[in-house]
Amino acid sequence: MDAFSVSVACGTVYKRFHFPHALRLAGIFGFFQFAMPVIGWICGLTVKRYISPYQHWAGFLILTAIGCKMIYEAFKLEETEKKPMAESLPALFTLAVATSIDALAVGLTISLVTSHIWIAVAGIGVVTFMLSFAGFYMGTRFGHMFENKTEIFGGAVLIILGIKMLLH
Repeated sequence: MDAFSVSVACGTVYKRFHFPHALRLAGIFGFFQFAMPVIGWICGLTVKRYISPYQHWAGFLILTAIGCKMIYEAFKLEETEKKPMAESLPALFTLAVATSIDALAVGLTISLVTSHIWIAVAGIGVVTFMLSFAGFYMGTRFGHMFENKTEIFGGAVLIILGIKMLLH
């Protein structure tokens, strides 16, 4: 659901739906939601005690920084030519990591219970892909109705998701 919310926020920048951008965003988000539990599962108990205390802080800082940047840019007086988030691979990778850090912990937890995770992580990746694609589409369909306010809303959503990660 975090990836869905971020996808909606990314889609609000566009006035019309761009299939390649939606596909890229959904693919990256789906891949990271698939890969992070696998990485966590592989790491198992050996690094769990080192990662666990900081995963919430990392997600909080990344999402809050990007959210604040979005809000700041929405209030800029001069309109500059900016590259929408769904076109910027570094921004997409950052968002994908931030929204999938908790999946790393899921993988660590799964390693304690079972060695069979492939069906679960494949399902997580596919569902995240579909939700992210749908979220991007929804953002493009309804985001233009509110113009710059959607960037403010999208930034606020990212900050709220960051705070949610910090509190859990």
